[in-house]
Amino acid sequence: MTSGSAPFRVVFVCTGNICRSPMAEVVFRWFAESVGLGDRVVSSSAGTGDWHVGERADRRTLAALQRHDFDASTHRARQFSYRDFDDNDLVVALDTGHERVLHEWARDDEDEAKIALLRSFDPNAHGALDVPDPYYAAPEMFDDVLGMIESACRALFRQLEPAIRATD
Repeated sequence: MTSGSAPFRVVFVCTGNICRSPMAEVVFRWFAESVGLGDRVVSSSAGTGDWHVGERADRRTLAALQRHDFDASTHRARQFSYRDFDDNDLVVALDTGHERVLHEWARDDEDEAKIALLRSFDPNAHGALDVPDPYYAAPEMFDDVLGMIESACRALFRQLEPAIRATD
């Protein structure tokens, strides 16, 4: 947790930063804003790869989010960098492959300690720790993935909320 009045910073990481991680970024921010803590949390996202840098979120991601009253219209994909370890309190992987890459990129124990797997916070995950990549799936899969992300982000936010409130 950051000290003083600095906001809690979390970055969500997937492959190309156009499907899963933008969803998590927006949903997590919504949870903070819904309880009046929007100014105490900074939520961002990044990809492990650089294929989509500068692009908007996938149109199916945007549509799924819009159907559930979330807005990611200003999102632009970017690649995760070492600076993300420095600038964030928590680095959240969307699947075990991303988690493995982030551990490989970690420079020290401090970086390692910041890495978490999103669904590991969700008691409803029942051991299924990966948020599946909907990119090559039917559009309906984006809604399924969003549901998983909402459930996991809710659980993560509930765990972090007391510490975030304590910094007021």
